[in-house]
Amino acid sequence: MSLYAIGLNHQTAPLAVREQVSFGVDALAEALRDLFGKRIAKEAAILSTCNRTEIYCHAQEPDAVAKWLADYHRLAIDHVAPHLYFHPGERAVTHAFRVASGLDSMVLGEPQILGQLKQAVRTAEAAGTVGLVLNKLFQKSYSVAKEVRTHTDIGGASISMAAASVKLARRIFPTLEETHLLLIGAGEMIELAATHFAAATPRSITVANRTLSRGEELAARFGASAITLSELPEHLARFDIIVTSTASSLPILGKGMLERAARARKHRPIFIVDLAVPRDVEPEARELDDVFLYSVDDLSALVRDNLKLRQGAVEDAEAIIVAQSTSFVQWLESRTVVPTLKAMREQGEAIRSAELERAKRLLSNGSDAAAVLEQMSRALTNKFLHAPSQALNEATAADRAEMLALYQRIYNFPDPE
Repeated sequence: MSLYAIGLNHQTAPLAVREQVSFGVDALAEALRDLFGKRIAKEAAILSTCNRTEIYCHAQEPDAVAKWLADYHRLAIDHVAPHLYFHPGERAVTHAFRVASGLDSMVLGEPQILGQLKQAVRTAEAAGTVGLVLNKLFQKSYSVAKEVRTHTDIGGASISMAAASVKLARRIFPTLEETHLLLIGAGEMIELAATHFAAATPRSITVANRTLSRGEELAARFGASAITLSELPEHLARFDIIVTSTASSLPILGKGMLERAARARKHRPIFIVDLAVPRDVEPEARELDDVFLYSVDDLSALVRDNLKLRQGAVEDAEAIIVAQSTSFVQWLESRTVVPTLKAMREQGEAIRSAELERAKRLLSNGSDAAAVLEQMSRALTNKFLHAPSQALNEATAADRAEMLALYQRIYNFPDPE
């Protein structure tokens, strides 16, 4: 069994592919149990966000895990494979640490990924698919992320997707103070978007959510109103800016609905940011006049603008990750000797137990105690030394020198004169 990180992200796969292999929050536990039930992996956790789908696993055959990913989503493996990366052993450790620290994100240094990773691990723990190796890996990932943020400026100049959305909206509208904003969803990404757009003081803010009470809860924090998703068709034409991020597996806004809204607005532009994966807005909507639709990939150029400013922090963070990866791999490699150590102890215990029982029988038959102890001690010594002595006697000339040096180290013999 080896440790692997298998997946695809914004660097290896276009949005159209990423949304095909994404996992909804409610589907993760079931997927993990399916993977685990097929005995493809001894341990597994799945991280699925708008920018990546990754499987961290303790497995024998990484190709079987990749095949499972494609099969689970009813896709041909040839469709998915060109976009996948396979990180074994130390590379998997380094990758996990970079992901947790925000170094592998589209928004370099963004903090949301750590919370998403922790949620993925909690889900895997609840599904019963996290064991000793992955638990150790993720706990170490959290501490590395904390060390990176504490000792570097990796997050100091980051620009989030929400901040990039505001920046882009200012290119469409002369002033945001005259705009009407619609937020679809009530999750962490929408909450962050609400915070950034509220600072620009739009004329009104509306939250649309499947559950009205959850939408009202978020709306109350920003002086906004709330509606349900079913009310969108009748209200859509009112909004200048739409930011959407839900967990829906199907589009919330179709091209037809937006076409009717655009017609009712009489050529006033509609600016839409779709932060969801799978997408909340049908991609064909970007063909409409006066509809400016941007996906998470479209925002990538904006959020990379500050990369050069953070390069020094990146180098410092990478140095921390390399050092911590080396430490973790040493622990991981030490796990490979555990079966041998266990077998040695079991064999030694079997010898000890057998000689003890023999001594007890002799004593119960009236044998002299000193003689019994002498016999038992000699028998234990002979049996414990039998295997290494036999191996040395049977060794070839080429192996004997190496074995002699090894025995000298194991038994701490003095240097030969």
